[in-house]
Amino acid sequence: MSPVDLSVAKEDRYFEDYVEGRIYEFAERISVSEADIIRFAKEFDPQYFHLDPEAAKNSIYKGLIASGGHTLALAFRLYIKNFLPGKASLGSPGIDEVRWFKPLRPGDVLRLRLTILSVKASQSKTDRGTVVSLIEIINQQEEVIMSHRAINIMLRRNSG
Repeated sequence: MSPVDLSVAKEDRYFEDYVEGRIYEFAERISVSEADIIRFAKEFDPQYFHLDPEAAKNSIYKGLIASGGHTLALAFRLYIKNFLPGKASLGSPGIDEVRWFKPLRPGDVLRLRLTILSVKASQSKTDRGTVVSLIEIINQQEEVIMSHRAINIMLRRNSG
C-alpha cells in the first residue's frame, strides 16, 4: 500500500490509500471568537461559563470557554474538510474515546493532526474496509486540547 497522497483530491482517495501509523498535520486553521462560543452555547449548551464572559470569570475555568460539543463540531469540520474522502466514505459506526484536555477559549486558533491507527479490510464485505484514526485538535500554543478516535468505513478502489 502507498501512503495517502494529500495532493490528490479527496474524491480520488480509497481504502487502499491509508497506511497504519501515518501521521498527517494540516495547514488549515480555525479561529474561534467569543461571539462564536456564545452563539453555539445559546443554541446547544446554555451553561453560564459558555454564555456569560463576566459570570465565567467566577467559574472553575476563570473565563469563557466553548462547549465540548462545539469543540467536537470544529474537529469534525477540520477532519471532513481536510481528510475524509468524498465518494469512498461510507459513513461511520461511531467515535470512541472523546477527551477534552484543555478548554477552548475565545481567540484560540485550531488545527488538525491525524494519526492512522488501524486499517482493516472487511472479510465479509470485500468492497470495503475500516480505517481508525486518532484525531487531535491543537491550539496555537501547540497544546492538544481535544482528541477522539474516528472509525470510518471506506470503499476499496476496485470494488466493482
